[in-house]
Amino acid sequence: MVIPTEDSVITEMTSTLRDWGTMWKQLYVRNEGDLFHRLWHIMNEILDLRRQVLVGHLTHDRMKDVKRHITARLDWGNEQLGLDLVPRKEYAMVDPEDISITELYRLMEHRHRKKDTPVQASSHHLFVQMKSLMCSNLGEELEVIFSLFDSKENRPISERFFLRLNRNGLPKAPDKPERHCSLFVDLGSSELRKDIYITVHIIRIGRMGAGEKKNACSVQYRRPFGCAVLSIADLLTGETKDDLILKVYMCNTESEWYQIHENIIKKLNARYNLTGSNAGLAVSLQLLHGDIEQIRREYSSVFSHGVSITRKLGFSNIIMPGEMRNDLYITIERGEFEKGGKSVARNVEVTMFIVDSSGQTLKDFISFGSGEPPASEYHSFVLYHNNSPRWSELLKLPIPVDKFRGAHIRFEFRHCSTKEKGEKKLFGFSFVPLMQEDGRTLPDGTHELIVHKCEENTNLQDTTRYLKLPFSKGIFLGNNNQAMKATKESFCITSFLCSTKLTQNGDMLDLLKWRTHPDKITGCLSKLKEIDGSEIVKFLQDTLDTLFGILDENSQKYGSKVFDSLVHIINLLQDSKFHHFKPVMDTYIESHFAGALAYRDLIKVLKWYVDRITEAERQEHIQEVLKAQEYIFKYIVQSRRLFSLATGGQNEEEFRCCIQELLMSVRFFLSQESKGSGALSQSQAVFLSSFPAVYSELLKLFDVREVANLVQDTLGSLPTILHVDDSLQAIKLQCIGKTVESQLYTNPDSRYILLPVVLHHLHIHLQEQKDLIMCARILSNVFCLIKKNSSEKSVLEEIDVIVASLLDILLRTILEITSRPQPSSSAMRFQFQDVTGEFVACLLSLLRQMTDRHYQQLLDSFNTKEELRDFLLQIFTVFRILIRPEMFPKDWTVMRLVANNVIITTVLYLSDALRKNFLNENFDYKIWDSYFYLAVIFINQLCLQLEMFTPSKKKKVLEKYGDMRVTMGCEIFSMWQNLGEHKLHFIPALIGPFLEVTLIPQPDLRNVMIPIFHDMMDWEQRRSGNFKQVEAKLIDKLDSLMSEGKGDETYRELFNSILLKKIERETWRESGVSLIATVTRLMERLLDYRDCMKMGEVDGKKIGCTVSLLNFYKTELNKEEMYIRYIHKLYDLHLKAQNFTEAAYTLLLYDELLEWSDRPLREFLTYPMQTEWQRKEHLHLTIIQNFDRGKCWENGIILCRKIAEQYESYYDYRNLSKMRMMEASLYDKIMDQQRLEPEFFRVGFYGKKFPFFLRNKEFVCRGHDYERLEAFQQRMLNEFPHAIAMQHANQPDETIFQAEAQYLQIYAVTPIPESQEVLQREGVPDNIKSFYKVNHIWKFRYDRPFHKGTKDKENEFKSLWVERTSLYLVQSLPGISRWFEVEKREVVEMSPLENAIEVLENKNQQLKTLISQCQTRQMQNINPLTMCLNGVIDAAVNGGVSRYQEAFFVKEYILSHPEDGEKIARLRELMLEQAQILEFGLAVHEKFVPQDMRPLHKKLVDQFFVMKSSLGIQEFSACMQASPVHFPNGSPRVCRNSAPASVSPDGTRVIPRRSPLSYPAVNRYSSSSLSSQASAEVSNITGQSESSDEVFNMQPSPSTSSLSSTHSASPNVTSSAPSSARASPLLSDKHKHSRENSCLSPRERPCSAIYPTPVEPSQRMLFNHIGDGALPRSDPNLSAPEKAVNPTPSSWSLDSGKEAKNMSDSGKLISPPVPPRPTQTASPARHTTSVSPSPAGRSPLKGSVQSFTPSPVEYHSPGLISNSPVLSGSYSSGISSLSRCSTSETSGFENQVNEQSVPLPVPVPVPVPVPVPSYGGEEPVRKESKTPPPYSVYERTLRRPVPLPHSLSIPVTPEPPALPPKPLAARSSHLENGARRTDPGPRPRPLPRKVSQL
Repeated sequence: MVIPTEDSVITEMTSTLRDWGTMWKQLYVRNEGDLFHRLWHIMNEILDLRRQVLVGHLTHDRMKDVKRHITARLDWGNEQLGLDLVPRKEYAMVDPEDISITELYRLMEHRHRKKDTPVQASSHHLFVQMKSLMCSNLGEELEVIFSLFDSKENRPISERFFLRLNRNGLPKAPDKPERHCSLFVDLGSSELRKDIYITVHIIRIGRMGAGEKKNACSVQYRRPFGCAVLSIADLLTGETKDDLILKVYMCNTESEWYQIHENIIKKLNARYNLTGSNAGLAVSLQLLHGDIEQIRREYSSVFSHGVSITRKLGFSNIIMPGEMRNDLYITIERGEFEKGGKSVARNVEVTMFIVDSSGQTLKDFISFGSGEPPASEYHSFVLYHNNSPRWSELLKLPIPVDKFRGAHIRFEFRHCSTKEKGEKKLFGFSFVPLMQEDGRTLPDGTHELIVHKCEENTNLQDTTRYLKLPFSKGIFLGNNNQAMKATKESFCITSFLCSTKLTQNGDMLDLLKWRTHPDKITGCLSKLKEIDGSEIVKFLQDTLDTLFGILDENSQKYGSKVFDSLVHIINLLQDSKFHHFKPVMDTYIESHFAGALAYRDLIKVLKWYVDRITEAERQEHIQEVLKAQEYIFKYIVQSRRLFSLATGGQNEEEFRCCIQELLMSVRFFLSQESKGSGALSQSQAVFLSSFPAVYSELLKLFDVREVANLVQDTLGSLPTILHVDDSLQAIKLQCIGKTVESQLYTNPDSRYILLPVVLHHLHIHLQEQKDLIMCARILSNVFCLIKKNSSEKSVLEEIDVIVASLLDILLRTILEITSRPQPSSSAMRFQFQDVTGEFVACLLSLLRQMTDRHYQQLLDSFNTKEELRDFLLQIFTVFRILIRPEMFPKDWTVMRLVANNVIITTVLYLSDALRKNFLNENFDYKIWDSYFYLAVIFINQLCLQLEMFTPSKKKKVLEKYGDMRVTMGCEIFSMWQNLGEHKLHFIPALIGPFLEVTLIPQPDLRNVMIPIFHDMMDWEQRRSGNFKQVEAKLIDKLDSLMSEGKGDETYRELFNSILLKKIERETWRESGVSLIATVTRLMERLLDYRDCMKMGEVDGKKIGCTVSLLNFYKTELNKEEMYIRYIHKLYDLHLKAQNFTEAAYTLLLYDELLEWSDRPLREFLTYPMQTEWQRKEHLHLTIIQNFDRGKCWENGIILCRKIAEQYESYYDYRNLSKMRMMEASLYDKIMDQQRLEPEFFRVGFYGKKFPFFLRNKEFVCRGHDYERLEAFQQRMLNEFPHAIAMQHANQPDETIFQAEAQYLQIYAVTPIPESQEVLQREGVPDNIKSFYKVNHIWKFRYDRPFHKGTKDKENEFKSLWVERTSLYLVQSLPGISRWFEVEKREVVEMSPLENAIEVLENKNQQLKTLISQCQTRQMQNINPLTMCLNGVIDAAVNGGVSRYQEAFFVKEYILSHPEDGEKIARLRELMLEQAQILEFGLAVHEKFVPQDMRPLHKKLVDQFFVMKSSLGIQEFSACMQASPVHFPNGSPRVCRNSAPASVSPDGTRVIPRRSPLSYPAVNRYSSSSLSSQASAEVSNITGQSESSDEVFNMQPSPSTSSLSSTHSASPNVTSSAPSSARASPLLSDKHKHSRENSCLSPRERPCSAIYPTPVEPSQRMLFNHIGDGALPRSDPNLSAPEKAVNPTPSSWSLDSGKEAKNMSDSGKLISPPVPPRPTQTASPARHTTSVSPSPAGRSPLKGSVQSFTPSPVEYHSPGLISNSPVLSGSYSSGISSLSRCSTSETSGFENQVNEQSVPLPVPVPVPVPVPVPSYGGEEPVRKESKTPPPYSVYERTLRRPVPLPHSLSIPVTPEPPALPPKPLAARSSHLENGARRTDPGPRPRPLPRKVSQL
């Protein structure tokens, strides 16, 4: 073994600083700057101290001091950093193996208590610093006097602190701090109360009157100025009171000056007021705690600069033996003087001198107070014209003892004139001697002195002339018996002596001089008890010498009296005030005592008293004697030693006999039981409490064994009957305790004799559970003496005795006290913890001392198996208690490790007994279960998890104890293998505990324990043919354990590999593999979940992970309770993230599991015990609230109706009313409040570094409000900081999938609503429709442009194809998450021609919208229209539509693509339609264009004619007889019966037209910007035809005054379906005020060539889209029904205030009052719909062409107008273009629908460029729409049911229900022409699952 030579403190310091170094840097990283800097200073300080120690030049005392500093700083740092508490002994670390565990516990407990509960200081000190006196008109010097005043007793309690101020109110000696700083020392805790005041008296030095002229008098007097007080209680609230400003008061009459401070304290306001100058005293006060030496250390700067010490008056609470004081305090109280022949009273000044016996004045012995050097004379202050002045000034006279005898004090009285000369005339004097002739000093108290009259010139230097005169009234000196003349004049002083050398007590002097008066001895001894204790201790040695001198003189006569006097003095020293004089008496006994014969008398008298105890009625005096027995025995022993030395040991036997007889008398009196009164038991208690102190004295004369036997006999004589009073029992135990702590017990020989008595009494007390604190202390002391590994025979025998006597009762005691509730008060709790800890330490000490032999003897001592079983259960239970975290404070790792080492050693011994006695036929489940439970919690202890330790700490633990977890794990495995078939008793109960053990990251432990699961599966398979129980328990426990942070990826792999290997040869291998796979998959998800939950904020990752786990529990594991738990965890996450809609959908999952029944449900999570109906009601209300907060009011309405049905069925009309009102309020919110339409984003997570639930999957996410692509992309990158953003939209290859990295692919997608009639009905406000555009969405799509074949550099449109991808989700959005996985993707390609058609359709729609908005004055300015017109007409980029002509209208293209004839014709129609729109747009533009833009308008008009000529258009009327372009929001319609005529915008031109073509002005609020002025900018223009059934209502969109460019450019926006030519409902009342201005007759109505005559109602068609937008338009494989369309009405009306007008009469669809979504504005480019005629026999085009959304780096064709980022932008920013979102998102179809609704034949392509023929009214009208309706009326092959939760689904009812119609309800109806609508079947509702009492 290597023993280091360096000091242990240095070794510890070095290793500790290494550990701190790492943690110190972490503090900086964690931004804990304060602790970082403090620790840095401490580390530097420790290093500096370390250098001092290593140099080795320190003295022994200095070395101790340095080590104390080092350890204090080490402990502070360890505590701050949360490190372990280090046990120390004399500053060095203690090895727990070298001391007993009880001693270790005490060291730890002492350090912990010292740290937690600082000892309250018993001594306090007040620091005073005078700063200044703030006063407006000072001009004179001042004296300031501080003192402490007790207002309760009305007296000062301290000396005075005196300082002088200059004329400016500042200290006169600023360079001497001791002159203006003072420390009032030795204040007791009792003096820190509110009635103790700091009083400040201020005296001015100057003229008599403050207002006198300067030359009135040159003599200066001390005159009262002011007083201030402050309660000391005001300082207790805070440590420091810097610069307190105290108000200074003055008394109204000077005669009250002596008590002004009392008046201020009592608040007698009439007697004082503020000083005329309104003065304020600035002082600094601070209360310091601790003894004076500690204060000197802690506040060394105060003492080094200098501070005066102000004492308390008189002695302090504790008088120290070496203290030397001789202070006489004189208070100048008052005087009574005659006028002396004057008309007014005198101005009296007192002058005081001290005169010695020779008549000389003593110099410098008058102290005005600390802070000022003593003076030789004193002048009182002067009270103006007062013959009865009262001063109350306190002075201290520190006169040496040798000067005291013969000295006197002289007081001279003078009248102070106020005349110019300012004379002081002497008119009398008084004097008082300091000591009387008999040697007594001036007694304390008030003395009324005689005033002797004299003249000014009287010579008082000759003291003999007046010393013979009487000085005090009633007291005369010596033989002077002359009668005093009666005089009224007197002078009073109060004296008080504080001296350790002089006495004022005559009795004391008589005793000390007993030899001069032998006759007075008896009286003097009797009076000794009446003398003050301080007088006795001052002369302690002299007094003792006197007593023993008297005893030697006549022991027979005075023996008893001297004994009593000695007892009185001994007991006097027990008083705390004189406690410190005990060493003085000890020194006297050792060095000065000479009474060699005294022992005989002392023994004799003591025995006499002891023998009288049982008979005496009054026991008080006897108890005093017994209390003093320690010192009586000390005198006896010392006396006997002196006698033996003098006589050579004579009479030894006689002395022994005397002692034996004395102790026999003691034993007899102790054995007596108290009958009746408790006086005898009190005497027994007094004897026992002081008896152990006698042992050490007896050992000086007797052998150890003799003394031990004497003590054993004496203690053994105590009555053991338990009903004696409890106080005596406690005293008995204290006596036992002192015996164990005594020197006698430390000797092994005497210990063996005393131990049985000690254990006997302990056993009795522990059995009764009494005095446990004392029992614990005694036991601790017993074990402290037994060293570990002590192989001495005596120690082993002692252990035998203790085990036999105490082990069982010790275990029971620990069980008893730990099962009690802990006390509430902190003091009691500390006591409780101490007791528990001490007993535990005792048990551990005993177990550690036990050897194999002891264990064997213990186990053999049990007679039956029942006794052994009870013992094992008891000890296992106690061990489990010891392992509890709360057993020891958390930083007691050393103690815990020692305890665990003892426990594991004991368990290894006891496990053999378990195997031998309780297996096979004797198997006992309870004891085995207790064993396994103990082993599991042992392994799981926090203090054994070495992975959490620092490397150095881990290394130390492993070196000392090894890894105890592995040892215990091997023991578990061994015991498990021994169980055999009894293993079944522990399946599945032990699965959870064993699983917890295997989750500990210790490879060896895992390898040992995981195979037990295979064993469990095998035995379960044998018993029941499966292992469902094992599986269920594993899954349940895994969730709870992993959520606590246990387990890791390594464990998952190890679990999988070990168990798969184990089951290879089993017959049940397949089911085993399935179980292992399930558990492994669960672990993957749980680990992902735990990792996600570590993040701070709620993000998509957390929610996605929770959804994944929730679905796993539902689908794969069918764990209903876990499923419901995770529903609520997900719900909480959504609430935290404010995803209220998702939160509502989540809670619906639980709601669907419940029925409307009265089945009782147990308390679960936050739900109380309630019926199923009540819980479902509560859930409904919560879900409605969340739908409301999430603005998903439509879903809330459905639930309102459901719960209303329940209330109605129960006739609960009160709640029914509330629910109907709530439903109504939701409708109001739909119509009145704005909703933001979210954007949708497709996110791909590629690479192996993503969590399991995201890895290599793609999702569609619903964005937050106002969130655009860039913001979403940044958010995702923040959530996955290590991810790499992919810069293209192509599908990644396999290398990306398998990469050890994270790749994110993000781009925007467009929602495709399923066909819903709401979107296609007329009259439904757009803010209702908007809800259905972005809710319940399964399908999304995005477009990617690319060039196929050779790219034509001249015209890129020839080869520009679009790849359109459709994504189908596993669940619809919104749902329980903001994102769902893509289940299926479909990709189709659009040809360049189809792409061109879509671009033109969208651009036409955009133009119509802008023109309409301009007409209705919605736009704040005309710039957007200007830019759009300019962009189309000027064709600055890519040549405009002419490029399409060049690409598709050339002969080569037509011949090479014969199948595209119909599409070419369509493109031609759109071009011509665009020209019409442009012409009308220019007309509108001309009307509104401002003057400064006229040149641009003229340029546009000129260019437009150039464009028309390039299209080959001369006159629209010639080539297009019926071109139905209808502007519903901007231009009025012509009555259908009117003559064909057209009017231009200014009403001048008339052009005939036939059929209308309409497009809506879409009202959509953008989530990126909502104009605050939107509502103000809406104007309503109504055109009403002459025909009663033709009513047109137009409402424009709110202005988009602040659209962001990001939003404008985003393509992911849906628009409303186009309007048919159907009439719209009337305008609501609130808009009627605008009718008079905007309604025009048909003749006045402005028309143009593009305003046609409307077709007849029979010719109007209803249109719908084919739902599957992914199918190509020209696909020949489409079946006829797939190509057919559903004629349903559509609405473009946006008036939210009007009531929807139902379609006429019987055959129309009944539209429910659909809850709307508030309309939202967006870039007009997003909401365009174009309509044009179509030939009757044409084949349908591709069903759905959507705008493509390029990713950030995807290819942009410079030739593609609609996707150029240069061109896209916000109109408000002044950038015009065909925006990115201008391409059509959905193309519609039209067909003539007859009654049979048959599919149309495929037409022959029409050759182009031939002028398009006009079509008659019977021909179908083609309608194009940007957004498909959410539900198609025909079944699709890929049709998906509406993704509503079951709770939101409403069955189809053929009859109208009693309740109002519900949103989303599918109702049967017939179209106007009789065609039947084909609805898809409702989504199958899962059967409601029973929730097992959840």
